[in-house]
Amino acid sequence: MSVIVTPFGPADDQAIAAAVQIGAAAAVVDMPDFPLFCPQRLIGSVRHPMPGDAPVHLLAHLDGAAAGLLTLELPQLDNTENASVELTVYPAARRRGVGRVLFDRAVELAREHGRKRLTAMTLDTVAAGAAFARTLGADSVLADVRRQLDLDQLDPAVLARLLAEAQDRAADYQVVFWQGHTPAEYQADVAYLEGRLVSDAPMGGLAWEPEQYDAERVRATEAALDARGRRRYQAGVRHRASGRLVGWTLLDVAATVDWHALQQITLVDPEHRGHRLGLLVKLENLRYLRSHEPAVRVINTFNAAANDHMIAINEQLGFRVADHWTNWQLTI
Repeated sequence: MSVIVTPFGPADDQAIAAAVQIGAAAAVVDMPDFPLFCPQRLIGSVRHPMPGDAPVHLLAHLDGAAAGLLTLELPQLDNTENASVELTVYPAARRRGVGRVLFDRAVELAREHGRKRLTAMTLDTVAAGAAFARTLGADSVLADVRRQLDLDQLDPAVLARLLAEAQDRAADYQVVFWQGHTPAEYQADVAYLEGRLVSDAPMGGLAWEPEQYDAERVRATEAALDARGRRRYQAGVRHRASGRLVGWTLLDVAATVDWHALQQITLVDPEHRGHRLGLLVKLENLRYLRSHEPAVRVINTFNAAANDHMIAINEQLGFRVADHWTNWQLTI
C-alpha cells in the first residue's frame, strides 16, 4: 500500500476534479440530510481564497487512485499562530492510513509556516473523526450544534406574532435589505459587526483572536463568495438617529442546491441590544429569502452549544437540533 501526497493549486484541473469527486462521495455517506458540499464552493475556494488566507490544498493518492483531500488554511492578517484543517477521505479508502499521511504532511507545513496550533471540526455521529482527533492528541475545546428549520412546518401565525412583538420593541430602528454585495454605505458597519464575532460568541477553549475587518476586507470576502457561487440574502437594522447599521444577518444558497440555505452570521451591536433586533432581523431576512428563493425548503445553522441567547432566537423561529459537532485544537 502506497500513499502519495501532493499539493495542488488553481491551475490543476485534474486535481480539482479529483477533489470534487472525493468531497461529493464523502458528503453522501457522512451528511445525507445536509448538503454542505458544493462543487463550485470547493473550486472557488481553490481558485479564489478568502482575503487574509493563504491555503494549501493537498491531494492523496492510494495505490495511484485519488483517495483523500486536505485543506490547510493559513491566516495572514490575524491568528497567525493558528492553522485550520479540513480533511476528507474517500469512503472506500478509509481506515487505510490515508488520513494520517495527509495530516502528518499538514503538520509539517504548518510548522514551516510558524504555526503553533491546528484546529478542526468533526461530526459527532462519525465516530472515526473523533477517534482520529483523540489519537493525535487533540483537545475537545468547543461544542457546536447544528439546527435545522423545515419551512414546510412553519406556522405563519406564530411568525406574524413574533414579528409584531419585535417591531414594537424596535421603533427606533429600520430594517434594510440587500442581495450579494453590501452597499458602500453599510460596509464599515458590517466590518465592525463581523469583527465582533469572536468577542461576542462563546469560544470555549479555542485559542482564536478577533479577526481584523474593514470595508476592503468585506468587499474582498464578497468577491470570494461570488467565486463560490453563493447567493446571499442580507438584512440589517439601521438605527434611525445615528444612521448606523447596528444589526446584521446573512442567509446564503449554494450554486448547486436550490432547496437548501445556510443561516450564517447574526450580530447586534452590544449598545443596541435589548430591543429584539436579533429576532427582528432574522424574521425579516427569512421572509426576504423566501420571496426570492421559493425552492428553499430547509435552512441549517450552527451555534456554539453554550450560545443560549442565539439558540433561544433560533428555536423561536422553529429550528430543531439535527446533530452535534466538536471543535478540536492540537498544539504542534
